[in-house]
Order: sequence, then C-alpha cells, then structure tokens
Amino acid sequence: MSITVEEVYETARMILYQNLDIRTTTVGINLKDLVSTNFSLFTRKVRKRIVTMGRRLLSETARLETRYGIPIVNKRIAVTPVSLLMESHATREKYLQMAHTLDLAAREAGIDFLGGFGALVQKGMTNSERLLISCLPEVLAKTRRICAFLNVGSTSSGMNVDAINLIGPLLLKTARKTKNGIGCARFAVYVNAPEDNPFMAGAFHGLGEPDFSLNIGISGPGVVRSVVEKNPDADLTQLAEIVKRTVFKITRAGELIGRELARNLGITFGIVDLSLASTTAAGDSVAGILEAFGLESAGAHGTTAALALLIDAVKKGGAMASSNIGGLSGTFIPVSEDSGMAKAVAGGALNLDKLEALTAVCSVGLDMVPIPGDTPAEIINAIIADELAIGIMNDKTTAVRLIPVPGAREGETVDFGGLFGNAPVMAVRHLSPRKFLRRGGRFPAPLRSLKN
Repeated sequence: MSITVEEVYETARMILYQNLDIRTTTVGINLKDLVSTNFSLFTRKVRKRIVTMGRRLLSETARLETRYGIPIVNKRIAVTPVSLLMESHATREKYLQMAHTLDLAAREAGIDFLGGFGALVQKGMTNSERLLISCLPEVLAKTRRICAFLNVGSTSSGMNVDAINLIGPLLLKTARKTKNGIGCARFAVYVNAPEDNPFMAGAFHGLGEPDFSLNIGISGPGVVRSVVEKNPDADLTQLAEIVKRTVFKITRAGELIGRELARNLGITFGIVDLSLASTTAAGDSVAGILEAFGLESAGAHGTTAALALLIDAVKKGGAMASSNIGGLSGTFIPVSEDSGMAKAVAGGALNLDKLEALTAVCSVGLDMVPIPGDTPAEIINAIIADELAIGIMNDKTTAVRLIPVPGAREGETVDFGGLFGNAPVMAVRHLSPRKFLRRGGRFPAPLRSLKN
C-alpha cells in the first residue's frame, strides 16, 4: 500500500497544536573500512566521513521541513561501536583522541549528538573494551556531543555481571566531573540493544547494517493524549482502537519523510521507531496520556495496566502502517524529561520500584532517573542489574540512565537544563547487595533462549 502526500497533510493540525514531530533522524555510518595502522590517518578519515554526511543530513532535513511543514527536531549520527575500531589502537591516549575527533566532527557537521562510543560486552570483555569503559568518565566530561553505551547482556547470552560491576564507579566519576552529574545523561547501559536504534544515548551502527542507513524516530504523546481526551466515554477496547488508528497515521507520515530523506541522501532507509518519547513541552507527556485514560496520577494502582494497553495499541498501529518497524518502538517514561512523570515523583505517587514495574510492559527502562550523589556504587550496580534482568527474562530491550547528582539528597529538585528537564531526586534503599554482586561472572541465559 503506497504512502500518499495527502496522508502527510492530514496530520497538519497534529503538528500545529499537539507537538507532533519527527523526533530524530539518525544516520548510521560504518567506520570499519577506515581502520588503519596509521592512527593519524585513521582519525582524519573518520572526521571527514562524519562531517560530509552530517552536513548533507542537515541540508536535506531542512529542505523536507520546508516542503512538508513537519518539524524534524534532532539530527544525529551513530557509528560502529568504537571499541571494535580501536582494537589495534587500544591505549588510553588514543581512546581520548578518538573521542575528541568524533566530538569535533559532530560540531563541525552541526549535528546534535553522535552515538556509538561504546562496546558490546554481553558475554565478556576484551582489553580494548575494558579500556574504553575506564575512559568513559573523562570522555563524557570533556566532550559535549558524544553519547556512550554498553550492551551488557541479551536473552541469548545472559548478562555480564562483571561488566555491570564497573558501571557504578563509572557513573559516580562521571557525575563528579560534570555539573549536576549531567554527563551521565549521555550514557546508557542496555540488554538486547537493537542495532538500528535512532534514539540517544544508546544508538550505534550495528554490525549487520549497510555502510550507511537512515533510521527515524517519530513521536506524538500530545497527539495520542488529545484523541484520548476527545473520547471520554470510550471503553478500553474502543480506546485501544482509537490509539491504534492515530499511531497508524503518525507512522505513515513519518515513513514517507524517512524514505524521501534516505533517497535524497542516497543511502538505505532503515526503520521507523514508534517510541512515544516525552519532552518538557506542555502536554507532550506519556504521564498525561495515562491520566487522560482515567488515572488520577501516573504511579497510581492501574498504571501498569494502562501503560500495557497503550504500548500494545501503539505497536499494532505502527505495524499496520509500516513493514519497517524497528529500534526500540516502545514508550519512554523518563523522569526528568516528562513533566508529568516528574510531577508524579514529587507528589509521592511514583517511586523507583513502581518505575521498575512499569518497564516490564514498555520500553525502554529506567530513564533519566536522578538519585542521591552519595549512593554507593554497588547499589547503583544492583539497580541496573534488577532492571536489565527484566529484559533478559522477557526477551525485550531494557536500558538504564541513572544520574547520581553530587551533593543532592532525596526530594531535592535538580534542573538539568534544556531538553533534559528537571525532577526530584528519587529515594534509594540503602540495603547492601555487595556480597551478591561480588560473585561476578555471567548471569546464565534463560531457558527461553533455546529457540532453535
């Protein structure tokens, strides 16, 4: 079924009044073919490829914004996981040089963020990967556009607890080096990380991808909330159908623009990511959708059921509209980036345990969660392990972005600025998991991994 321009213009009122936008266009770039024993030559080639493609991306997105009137908010690049590129250059000095090169290239190109400074360590770690992890606090402190990730597990391989044990100290060091710990917002730890994710901080260009690909993320929490509010008497079956049909329209419009952008760039069109991604803008909140469903507040009893209904309808609507669904395609519930979620935390309706429960039915995990800066590293590791275990056991992507805010205590509001928003610091239980996590090793793959 072809996509028509008329279907795009049908969404005009959603754009004008309900914050509909193309949340991100992310070009994936393969850098493996540039690897050279001459490190200086290697970094020059990397910089040139990123700057060239980044400038073309900005030029073409501006043209499409003018043509269709749909805002394309973020322009990003994701590269091959850097640890793989640095195997023959695995020194601390060269890792920092590569980070500087990537950050400089992103700035010259004018793109918002560059993802891929990370490693796939779901079963073990090479020397290069261990070195990358040790460099991350300095990388995140000294760059502005670099996003980092670690994939520490999958349903097919289990979970690398040795890698998780390195993350708590990493986050605490990063937090101390950046204002309000904001450097931690550019780092995400995953299990079952997709290779075609257009959203930061976890985007990278996977090993199964072509030389270049374009992945887009569309988002419309305000649109979904609006149609729900217009149907106060609909039962849940009808409500799910209304959401499904709305997401169908959003996805069709997004895929049309994504395919045209890829064609103009001369690269492969990858996927449409359906994730409902909140912003700090009024009304652009997933919590607002749940409250429009009929909950007094996000976090109330019934929130998990409401969120499950929402994400199921979103996925069905997207799958109906496109055969190229991928990435995360879920519902983000970031604390600081969603004003409704932050309000629920401030009012006592939402705590860390309830957030964790919600991630069992939605993507992508504990996102933008500020915690006290004096939280011990082993407790941070345990929070991460708990969340990622949900992904391992349920064969789904889950991720964590925790921000230990230096000097902040439970209940204090922290302002991260801009799109990162603000939120109260969430309470953490100080009951030690140290002996459990010190066992290390690998959490075995669950029985459901035996699919063949």
